[in-house]
Amino acid sequence: MHQNAWTRSATRWIRRVALPLVILTAVAAGPAPAVASIPSQQQDRVIVLPGANSAEGIARGRGSTFYAGELFTGDIFRGNIRRGTAEKFIDAPEGRNALGMVFDRQHDLLFVAGGPTGQGYVYNTRSRTTVASYQFGAAGSSFINDVTLTRRGAWFTDSAKPQLYFVPLSKKGTPAATFRTLQLSGPAADLTGQFNLNGIRAVDGGRILIVAHTANGALYTVNPKTGASERITGISVPNVDGIELAGRTLWAVQNSSNQITRLRLNNDLTAGTITKVITSENFQTPTAAARFGNTLAVVQAKFDTGFPPTADSYEVVLVRAY
Repeated sequence: MHQNAWTRSATRWIRRVALPLVILTAVAAGPAPAVASIPSQQQDRVIVLPGANSAEGIARGRGSTFYAGELFTGDIFRGNIRRGTAEKFIDAPEGRNALGMVFDRQHDLLFVAGGPTGQGYVYNTRSRTTVASYQFGAAGSSFINDVTLTRRGAWFTDSAKPQLYFVPLSKKGTPAATFRTLQLSGPAADLTGQFNLNGIRAVDGGRILIVAHTANGALYTVNPKTGASERITGISVPNVDGIELAGRTLWAVQNSSNQITRLRLNNDLTAGTITKVITSENFQTPTAAARFGNTLAVVQAKFDTGFPPTADSYEVVLVRAY
C-alpha cells in the first residue's frame, strides 16, 4: 500500500470514520426488499485494474471507455468494457486520493473528488495533466466524496459537512479559479452519521440535484440555488454510496450490502419505487457505477478486507442495468 500518498491527518480520518461505518452498516443492513432481483450471472465480466492497490470511483468516457480511480494514490486508470482491458492512465501527484468522478465529453475533462484531502481535481484526458485543483475544506475535516456535472459546472459533495461545492465551467471548457459553497438545509443537512452526503447526480440540466445520504440510507433532492432539500419518499437504500441516473431511472450502489437497487422516480422527484435489486457473486463492496446502455460498470472497493483494504486485486464488474 502506497501510504506515502496519504497525509497523516487524512489517514487518521479514514481509519477513525470509515472502518466503524463498514462494521456498523454491515450489521444494520436488513433483508433486501421483496422485488424482482437479478441473481449472480455467469455472464458478469470482470476487468482487472492492473497494479491497483485500491479503488473507489468510476466514470463513463467516450464510447466504451471508462475511467476508474485508485483511492489511496489518486492514480487514474482507463479501461474499455468491450475489450475487457484497463491500464494506468494518469500518475497523480503524491498526496492525492481519487473517489467519485465524472467525465466532461465536450471538453475531455475528468473531475475527481479527493476524499479526506478536502480537495477536488480536474484532469485533461488528452494531455493527462492537471488543469485545476481546489481546496474545498481542510484535510482531515472534510471528505470530498463525489461529483456531478451540469452545463455550467461541477458539484462536489462533502460527507463530513452539510455543504456542496460548485466549480463553474466556461463555455470553452475552462474551470474557474474559485468555487462556490452551497450550505444545505432540510434533511440532507443531517450530520448524525459518520458518512453523510455521498453520491450526487444532476437532473433536468442541473435545475435540481439528487444526493445520496449514506448514514440515513436515503435520497434527497437539493435546490442548487437555495440549498433546500427534500426526501424522496417511498424508498430506503441502506449503505447507499454512488448513484447513477438516466431520466427518471436511478441506480443506488449499496456498498456493504453488496447490491445495486434500481429505482423509478416520479416526474416531480418527490417519490420513488424499487424495481430491481442487482447482485453479483463478484461484488465485493461496490462503491460506484457507470452506465453503458444496458450495462453497468461497477467498481469494487473491497472495504470488507479492512482499512486500508488488503485485497490482491481490484476490479470493475460488468452487470446488466435492466
